[in-house]
Amino acid sequence: MDPELATASGRKRPQRSRTSHREVADELRARIRSGVLRPGQRMPTQAKLADEFGVERGAVRQALRILQSEHLLTNVSKGSPATVAAVPGRRPLPAAGPAAPPQPTMVGLAPRIAAAFAAPHVEIDALCLTAVSLTLAIGEPLRQIHAGQLKPAKIDVRVLLPSRNIDLAFPAAVDAADGDLLHRRWLAQRNAQGQVLRNNLLALRTTHGIDVHVSFRALPLTPPVKLYLLNGAEALFAYYTLTRREREIDHAHLQMYDAEGTRSMLFDFGQGADLRDTTFVEQSHLWFDALWETISSDLALTP
Repeated sequence: MDPELATASGRKRPQRSRTSHREVADELRARIRSGVLRPGQRMPTQAKLADEFGVERGAVRQALRILQSEHLLTNVSKGSPATVAAVPGRRPLPAAGPAAPPQPTMVGLAPRIAAAFAAPHVEIDALCLTAVSLTLAIGEPLRQIHAGQLKPAKIDVRVLLPSRNIDLAFPAAVDAADGDLLHRRWLAQRNAQGQVLRNNLLALRTTHGIDVHVSFRALPLTPPVKLYLLNGAEALFAYYTLTRREREIDHAHLQMYDAEGTRSMLFDFGQGADLRDTTFVEQSHLWFDALWETISSDLALTP
């Protein structure tokens, strides 16, 4: 269960302190590596970043220091906004796309989603625990659409999420007495992330005349993996790896088994890369369609 309640369009989030400084660093790192933030470019002010991510400025400063330690930013400690490091001062960056090594979801997903939005007809299918990673990753192509840099004619997005009516395998409370509180927290995040994703995409109908369709279905199971299918030609796959940790929810400290989906290592498979990749993409589509058309049910993003 990912803690943040994000908006993909840069609007202020309604709640603060749910996003960790590491998750802020992951998203900013993805923007630098995908070329959204270019060498020599000044970063937004810490105040603007705090508003965008719904965190305090201290968390932003911690995130910026992490990126400075990775040689991706300079001048973090100075009063003016930090600067994206020049290429000679940066570590070599891994390639993007099916030939790339696996990367954390929020590093690898954003550039692949942005590339998918360059097509006239964008098709994205997602199977996940919440829509947080997808919501964050779609933020950059939305910005490019509003800036006139991307002009898709049609966007179709389908998302499979766990049903509200099941006992989740995870996140799960170590003490069964805490189960209801944890489930309510997950459900609120599932619904909020889905609503943000849907609303930001559907707004493109009015602002840009794009034919947009966003659909959600509920699964009667907890997915042990996350899967993103892009334009029928690419499959990105990651395992949810569970750990035991403590988290404060409604002023209560809960021990739980959980997975940080934004940090799950994402493997990229491309149709046409080789027979193995092509078969994986094709079978992933067949599997997703089978779940969508058989055991899934209507999903309402309501409390």
